[in-house]
Amino acid sequence: GGGSRERTYAVDRDAAIRTMDASAQADVGRYLMVSWIGSKADHGVSEDDGFFAYADAKWAADEHLRGTELDGTILGPGTLTFDEPTGHVQLDPEGSGEVSRADVAAVIAASIDNPCTFGRTIRFGNGSGDSAVAIDDALAC
Repeated sequence: GGGSRERTYAVDRDAAIRTMDASAQADVGRYLMVSWIGSKADHGVSEDDGFFAYADAKWAADEHLRGTELDGTILGPGTLTFDEPTGHVQLDPEGSGEVSRADVAAVIAASIDNPCTFGRTIRFGNGSGDSAVAIDDALAC
């Protein structure tokens, strides 16, 4: 996100959509999209904000995946940190939903072969105290 609008759209929307279409043509079936926590039609990012292209591109790619026959999962992590992994997440957190990169990687790994995640959009951040759920429990059916 950020930087050149053209490059952002080329990578985060157009290239992502092409990989979905190629996956469908190759009968791959499974597709996992790493999006962002705020990817919604009403993301609230102003068009004059440098982050707009990213927000718009991610939403378009996510919507394209939802319209395919792929066994798709959209992961929406919050703001990425370099914190130590916790092994726990909070689904649909308030605010920016900060989450360690290592925990995002763990959610990706736990989602790949998990049919309970097919067709889902999973927005998450690191939880604390009672709000934190083990990653495998968060992704259960």
